[in-house]
Amino acid sequence: MKTVTYETLDQIDRHILDELARDGRISVAELSRRVNLSKTPCQARITRLEKAGYILGYRAVIDPKRLGLPHVAFVEVKLSDTRKAALAAFNKAVRAIPEVEQAHMIASSFDYLLKVRTKDIADYREVLGERISALPHVAHTSTHVSMEAVKGDEE
Repeated sequence: MKTVTYETLDQIDRHILDELARDGRISVAELSRRVNLSKTPCQARITRLEKAGYILGYRAVIDPKRLGLPHVAFVEVKLSDTRKAALAAFNKAVRAIPEVEQAHMIASSFDYLLKVRTKDIADYREVLGERISALPHVAHTSTHVSMEAVKGDEE
């Protein structure tokens, strides 16, 4: 099997990826119609794109507001130590906090940006004070509360 690289993706591969990103539940028959390809080669391309790591998986996008989690805050985290062992300890510990939806190491005046989802500001305050601030090597945090999502899964 030929190695698939970004440079070897053709227009049809890119169209397949775009369509699957919009609707991961689309049938192969409908996808093949949209990309102007018969079902068997379309399925073969999907399989090739999955094996090559372009398609990481399929998921349902759940409305967090319906689950009682409408509050979103972004937290800047500054660490007291950024050596390899400290970063590894922080990374491991932050993954264990379910309210943290995303954690990104940032090249900025702070070290991490966390997306935190809770039921309300009081719940967020508890998570920040008791869990995020207690993470290894946390020196300082700064919170930005989202007023409205204008682009993203939770639109």
